[in-house]
Amino acid sequence: MPTKIKKRHFLDYSILIPYLILTVIGLIFVYSSTSYLLITNDVNPTSLVMNQGIFWVLSLIAISLMYKMKTDVLKSQQLIIFATYLIFALLIVVFFVGKEVNGAKGWIRIGAFSMQPAEYLKIMVVWYLSYILSKRQETIQDNFMTDMKRPLILVFVMIFLVAVQPDMGNAAIITLLALILLLASGVNWVYSLIVGGVGIAGSFLVIEFLTHFGGSIFPQRLQYIYSRFESFKDPFKYELDQGHQMVNGYYAMFNGGWFGRGLGNSIEKKGFLSEAHTDFIFSIVMEEVGLIGALVILAILIFMIARIFLVGIRSKKPFNSLICIGIGSLLLLQVFINLGGILGIIPLTGITFPFLSQGGNSLLVLSVGVAFALNISADEKRTKLAIEYEYLKSQE
Repeated sequence: MPTKIKKRHFLDYSILIPYLILTVIGLIFVYSSTSYLLITNDVNPTSLVMNQGIFWVLSLIAISLMYKMKTDVLKSQQLIIFATYLIFALLIVVFFVGKEVNGAKGWIRIGAFSMQPAEYLKIMVVWYLSYILSKRQETIQDNFMTDMKRPLILVFVMIFLVAVQPDMGNAAIITLLALILLLASGVNWVYSLIVGGVGIAGSFLVIEFLTHFGGSIFPQRLQYIYSRFESFKDPFKYELDQGHQMVNGYYAMFNGGWFGRGLGNSIEKKGFLSEAHTDFIFSIVMEEVGLIGALVILAILIFMIARIFLVGIRSKKPFNSLICIGIGSLLLLQVFINLGGILGIIPLTGITFPFLSQGGNSLLVLSVGVAFALNISADEKRTKLAIEYEYLKSQE
């Protein structure tokens, strides 16, 4: 293959351009959803969007650096093991000295910077399990329990450390990611049926159990979980208490109608809807740009996710395939859980909407996921071109 072809010529714009559009839209709505309350509190109205902007610049730098790396570097055993145990150590640190935010002790404060290890664990689990599963493709069918015992124990210990913060939303996402990667790895179909059946049946049983007995069995520190299930059943019954967010989220979406009230003209962000800039930002999006505008934004995001899945499906290398399936699943899970919560399909979890919600750690983590997908897409294109070149050369 000609050696003069630069890696930038393999850049997948069908992933990069939607990412850039979504992150710019995110900055616009972070400003729109926060500026009013910041002004009323006599704070610089651009302070939160500037913080988000700093993480956006860091994200672009991370994407640029990771895209230039060879895929072999991303498959380095030493690098993956080091990063995995670094996250493990941070989860232990946050357990003892973490800062509590919204009832979860999951933040490490370093000067003006706050880090949430649970967010970084999402991409780490995808990276770590993709590497382990790709290395054991030949034996995983017959020796699943032997091959995967130690890696799975490590992963689920880290998930447990997230759950006890307590951060059940992120713990659930990471658990689902691990299961998706296991099922996509070529494991015996019997395991797939068992996991799928137990997962579906277990979910219904847990919801029913919590609905009837949750209030009496939950310790005080975890009562907020039960309250979310309670408000999920009938948010208007608890409109002035735990159902307040859901009800005002509904009002925001209703106010928007088909075409919205106009950018910056949301009513609910003016103190009625708490956390409007984080997990309820899509309600503000619908209020300001309407159902049509929200569907366009959602379509851009779904298109990008589909492209990442497609790269994974077409990949010839197991590591590349599993990474893209994991990243696509992470984005899709966050979209479903966030929208499911604000629409009343599932209980609220506090999970942010990808690229739009205010949250530097979330933006950086998802951007790293996009960087993985771009790097792998380029690697697959280069490999395909090399094969075609060798074939044409052999025909001369």
